[in-house]
Order: sequence, then structure tokens, then C-alpha cells
Amino acid sequence: MRQRSRAELRDRTARIAHLLRDELGLGPDDHAAFLLGNRLECVELVLGALHAGIWLTPINRHLTPEEIAHVIQDSGSRVVFCDEPREAAARAAGAPQRIRVGEELDRALAGVSDAPMPGDGPPGGTMIYTSGTSGRPKGVKRTRPPTLDAALDYQRTAGAALGLDGSGPHLVTGPLYHAAPLLFAVYDQQNGASVVILPRFDERAVLDALQERVIRHTHLVPTMFVRLLRLPADVRAAFRAPDLSLVLHGAAPISSAVKRRMIEWWGAVLVEYWGATESGVCTLVGSEDWLAHPGTVGRAVPAYEVFAADELGQPLPPGQVGTLFCRHKKLPDVFEYHRDVEKTARAHLGPATFTIGDVGWVDAEGWVHLCDRKSNMIITGGVNVYPAEVEQVLHEHPAVSDVGVFGIPDDEWGETVKAAVELRPGFEPGPALEADILDFARQHLAAYKVPRSVDFEEKLPRHPTGKLRVRLLRDRYWAGRDRAI
Repeated sequence: MRQRSRAELRDRTARIAHLLRDELGLGPDDHAAFLLGNRLECVELVLGALHAGIWLTPINRHLTPEEIAHVIQDSGSRVVFCDEPREAAARAAGAPQRIRVGEELDRALAGVSDAPMPGDGPPGGTMIYTSGTSGRPKGVKRTRPPTLDAALDYQRTAGAALGLDGSGPHLVTGPLYHAAPLLFAVYDQQNGASVVILPRFDERAVLDALQERVIRHTHLVPTMFVRLLRLPADVRAAFRAPDLSLVLHGAAPISSAVKRRMIEWWGAVLVEYWGATESGVCTLVGSEDWLAHPGTVGRAVPAYEVFAADELGQPLPPGQVGTLFCRHKKLPDVFEYHRDVEKTARAHLGPATFTIGDVGWVDAEGWVHLCDRKSNMIITGGVNVYPAEVEQVLHEHPAVSDVGVFGIPDDEWGETVKAAVELRPGFEPGPALEADILDFARQHLAAYKVPRSVDFEEKLPRHPTGKLRVRLLRDRYWAGRDRAI
């Protein structure tokens, strides 16, 4: 087990900032990245980049070298921090400069200044890549406060608004390349909490850590709840964590039955949020309010207004289904997509008014409900998958004439990836060909993007314009469900 004291973290934050600026020559608004497992350097690098005025991109460690190369090149990252297990992947992806965390980084930090960066200087930020409906993932740049001091104040205020008030240890159970585990941990740490990082999610390790480390706050996704509930009854009955006061969850739809069972087991500590990498948290709902309004993802947080709109962008009356829009009440701009003005414009209805692609309604009391996703994006285990990206790969298989990719319901993962394939003449459907197509996908895609199975269709349904009528493919799997995502 490796540890950093608060004083050591302050020292290393300053040194990382000087390493980026003085030794590596990065200026304000330049880009760096990290490709790491769950380790304490993830938090140190985020804080160091913030103090240096640098954009830092956490790279999903499950990506292929080709996918990693896209993120490095698209972000313009001039240096990539990596650990030993991922150094080869960083090298294969063509990282322009690599620094291995551990001894190499420690030696580099020993020779630089430990002077704090000026509070009136420009702050950095995290530029996290998120999925959409077409093309490759895009980096999201949230609007930053004008100075480092203001950015630090914002993190503390944002954390307190979510209940991350630094009142006790914060447990990280998910991968730190995702926005929610990473930023929630940083916000809580900035308010005074110690952060306990698990290398990976393991049900029993989570229960042990919650009890032994007297954890106050954590973040989970619905897939983790399912796995915790599958533990033997005697293990669940023996679990006691009286200090646990906040379990934030979101990132994917949750079954009402699963949520009720978790509340019955852990008590009214679950707080659900709805939002995105682009926006941060837009709505919140505690356990008791959720039980009174089952299925809601909460009411808008004070900084936001949430409303449903029709196809023309006109607000709809309470209870009517439409595209959900969020409007920030104070900021003129909330985010932009890196190097993609058109994509940024398409997401916005007006200044600081944007959609993240969900469809739902808002009732007369302001409770927001989701019922569908406007885009075809798949969320599996809290991770976004581009259908178009998977389709592009499968189209390269010699047997595939046409392909559609979509999400189908799964009690553990929320959704899993399904491919529907129209074959070229001369190929016969069957288990062997399905296995070959899936093996081909594994060679070109991260494991979580690979379809779990393939349906062979005589003809894929398409509009005269050529657009795939994906609803006809996915509805057979969602029939009889109380949700469509």
C-alpha cells in the first residue's frame, strides 16, 4: 500500500506543475495526458496540471494502441505519463514523449522547484474524451474560472454541493480515467477528505474497505450494485458501515428493483445524479425522495434549469416527452468540444443551453425522468460506446455487407453491445462465422466495445435515405421493459 500525506501531496502538486512548465516546456493551455491504472499519481497529475494551467487528458487504459493514438494526436498531448504495464501501449500509440510514473517521475520531480504556482495565474483542467453518435470520441473542455485560486474555490464549492464536504475518507472504486470517479475524489480531497483508491472494483474488497477504512463517501455505478447484491446472503448480512453517509451513483440507468434492494441493505445513503462529462451534475435525488418519486433522476441542481423541448426547441408542458435540455443560470458557456465547432453548435440550443442527447420529461414538481436516448449511444456498465465506431470496424470484415450496432438490455451492465449483420453473398450464418466476426472486432477495438453477440439478418431495415432504422432492430429486445435505455 502506497500513501501520500497532505503535505507530500502539496509538494508533489507544485513540483509536477513546475515539471510541466519549466522542464517540459508546456505553456498555459497546452496538453498532456496520462495512461495509468488506478494509482495515486492520477490525482497528483490532475492537481499538478490544474496548477500549471495545462489541459490534462486521462486516457482509457482499455483502448487499443490505435484508439490511444487518436486521443494523443487529437488532444495534441506533448507528453504522456504512463505506468509500466501500459508503457508499451503508449509507445505503440506514438506518444511524442513518455514519462513513466514511479522512479522515473520521482527523479524528475526531485530536481524541480517546489514553489507554489501563483494563485492569480491561469488554471488548467481535465479534457476527458466522451462518446457520441458518430465519428470518434471528442475531448470535452469545460469552461474554467479565470484564475487558479478561483478554480480551487470552485472545486471545493462543487464538492460541497454534492455532499462531498471532506468530512471523511473517500473511496474510489471505479477507473480514474472516467470523469465521475476522478473528479468526485478530487473535489472531496480539496475539502479535506483523504482518498482511498482501489486498483479495480472487487465486491468483497469494496465491503472490506468501507468498513475497515471508515469510509464516508464513495461513487458507484449500477453494475457494481448488481455485483454487490450477488454476494452470499451471510456476507451481506454481516456488512456494517455506520459511517457511510453518501453513495453517489449515476453514469447509467438503474433498475428500480436493484435500487430498492440497495436502499434496504445500506439505508438512505444513495444519491443519484444525472449529467455528463460535458455538464457535470445537472440533477440530484436522495434515497427518500427517490422512493417517493420512483424512477426519477432528480431535480435540477441550483446552477441549472432542466426542461423538455420539442423538435423545434420549444419548451414542453410538464409531463410531455421531449429532448431534455439543461441551461446554466450563471455561465454564458458551459463546455466546448475540442477542435469541433460544429459538434459544439449542434449540442446547443442557445447560450449555456445544451442537450446531452437524452429524451424524457419533467413533471409539475420539477422531477426529471428519462425514457429514451435520442442518439443511439450505448452505455454499458457506465461506459459510453459509439455504435458508429464499432460499425466502421465490422464493415471491414470480409463477410459483412451491412451492419448495425445497438444496445440491448442487461440486468448487470444496463446495456450490452449487439451487432446485426447482413452478409455478403457466399457466406453462411452460424456460430463459426459469428465467432470469427467477434474475434475480428477484438483485434481492432477495446474489449468493452466488442459486441457480445451477432444477429444475422437477411436485410437490414433502412430508410430510403440510407439511414438505419435501428429502432426496428432494438425494439424486439426492449419490448415489455419499463425503460428504453
